[in-house]
Parts: sequence; structure tokens; C-alpha cells
Amino acid sequence: MANTASARKRIRQTERRTARNKARKSRVHTFVKNVEAAIANGDKAAAAEALRLAQPELQRAATKGVLHLNKVARKVSRLSARIKTLPQA
Repeated sequence: MANTASARKRIRQTERRTARNKARKSRVHTFVKNVEAAIANGDKAAAAEALRLAQPELQRAATKGVLHLNKVARKVSRLSARIKTLPQA
């Protein structure tokens, strides 16, 4: 357990930051899951729209340091490539 006031403050800050990061990461996962579901259904228009909504969330997570910038770029690239392979509806 922390003995100094500064260490106790650090614990409080870490808890708040962890909760914020966890919420942001969960939000990103939800948006990506929506894209994955649309791809699985074979709906190109819905998948493209879901990706359009997911991209800002992914970029925000990278900007805030929750996800690595290259990971976000790779994820967006792979999702868009999978959407391109879908047949036109």
C-alpha cells in the first residue's frame, strides 16, 4: 500500500486513467465488431458505412495512446481490404 501522499494520488490518477482507457478500448471494439458483422453478412454498403463510423474511434484511440498508431492503421487497412473483396450489392 502507498505510504506517501504523492503515491496515493498516483494510485487515484491511475484508476481514473485506466477506467477511461478501458471505456475507450471497449468502444473501439464495439465499432470494429459492427464492421466485422456487416462483412460476415456480405453487406458491402453497411460494412463501408460501419467502417466510416469506426475510423474516427480508432484514430482517437491512437491519438490518446490507448492503441498504437500502426495497429490502428493496420486494422483499418485490413478491414477496408476485406470490404473491397465483397461482391457489389
